[in-house]
Amino acid sequence: MKFHPAGKSIIRNTILIVLLLNLAAWLLSSCLIINTVISVATLVVLILVLQFFRYPNRTVALNDKNVIAPADGTICVIEECKEKDYLNKPCKKVSIFMSPFNVHINWAPVPGTVSFLEHRKGKFYAAFKDKSADENERTCMAVKMKDGREIMANQVAGAMARRILNFLHVGQVVTQDMEMGFIRFGSRVDLYLPLDTDIQVKLGEKVTGSQTIIGKLK
Repeated sequence: MKFHPAGKSIIRNTILIVLLLNLAAWLLSSCLIINTVISVATLVVLILVLQFFRYPNRTVALNDKNVIAPADGTICVIEECKEKDYLNKPCKKVSIFMSPFNVHINWAPVPGTVSFLEHRKGKFYAAFKDKSADENERTCMAVKMKDGREIMANQVAGAMARRILNFLHVGQVVTQDMEMGFIRFGSRVDLYLPLDTDIQVKLGEKVTGSQTIIGKLK
């Protein structure tokens, strides 16, 4: 199994802590039950950390008429609303909630040029709540396509996620097989799409980042 570079230091530190805790337990305690509990608990934590940073090998079907899922997770919002951070116009909003058990790599949903990128500080409400989109810490990004339309993909922090990574910069040309960023430990991604986008997913549907088609552009 491959692991994402974003988790390199966390994986290393987790392994070190697990080894030290187990070494201390078996050296300082003669109680088999306590030592076994510590060993099992730390092993579970290590497995969870490793699976969180797993790096799947995926082939992306490039198509500039499709908006692909920027993340693994569950569709938690489909609605029409006004985007307030940059576009300042009515859009179709589709949100993907990522649990700690999902792959947390984020992909560019459409090809084009990064026209806007800004990190905004905020709260850390649970990512599945509606107010998290406007009040939580987030990184807002817009991609301008070759026909001039702009799509926004906002990485939103959650109650557990305290670290949003974005690998892109304004003016960069992106394709749908490129990584947009990574969010550590539970979060969501909000897509703001043109009103005439033909949405292909439903509320509660499980989607796969870089694979599932969220909508078709007209």
